[in-house]
Amino acid sequence: MRITKFGHACVRVEHDGVRVVVDPGCFTDRAAVEGADAVLITHVHPDHYDVDHLRATSAAIHTIDQVAQAIANDAPDLADRVHVVRPGDTLDVGVPVEVIGDKHAVIHRDYPRFDNSGYLLTLGGQSVFHPGDSLTLPGRAVDVLLAPVSAPWLKVGEAVDFVRDVAAPRTLAIHDRVYSDVGLDMVETHLTNLALGDGRSFARLADGADLD
Repeated sequence: MRITKFGHACVRVEHDGVRVVVDPGCFTDRAAVEGADAVLITHVHPDHYDVDHLRATSAAIHTIDQVAQAIANDAPDLADRVHVVRPGDTLDVGVPVEVIGDKHAVIHRDYPRFDNSGYLLTLGGQSVFHPGDSLTLPGRAVDVLLAPVSAPWLKVGEAVDFVRDVAAPRTLAIHDRVYSDVGLDMVETHLTNLALGDGRSFARLADGADLD
């Protein structure tokens, strides 16, 4: 298993020759989708969904209905590659993927809540969970948690509790373009002090770096 962190919320996961890319959005380098066999999109916000990135790959696109409708409007040329998923679905994109959750985290009570589904990928004997813009728990033990660490909808205490509750042996920071380096260092300090332990680790990587 190989996990490569790309810009903001995007990761590329490789296992047994299969490349799955999750959430290549507007803060993500186009290189993220190179060689992709499948692209998973959690929700419609542009930091997770970028039409030009989708056009740069011939991979199948798996996403929720709200994103599928946006693609049909924004890029009808891509519609034949879109496969709509729903919470509770289990997919085979070369590796097994379970669809988890249905709503974006609350930004403010006066905003409508967008749909959002996370993805739990099983890679041999390892599991990786990408929640999108949500703190919905996976409902089972996972080996690697991709944890949002900065967002208009996120407080540091919520980030700490999410990482603590999932209790994955390894946590990789994602959704990290919103804060400055100073802010991200603060989040890392709180996570280290409050959410880790029992041999669990936390990593915040540069774009293009692999999780060791």
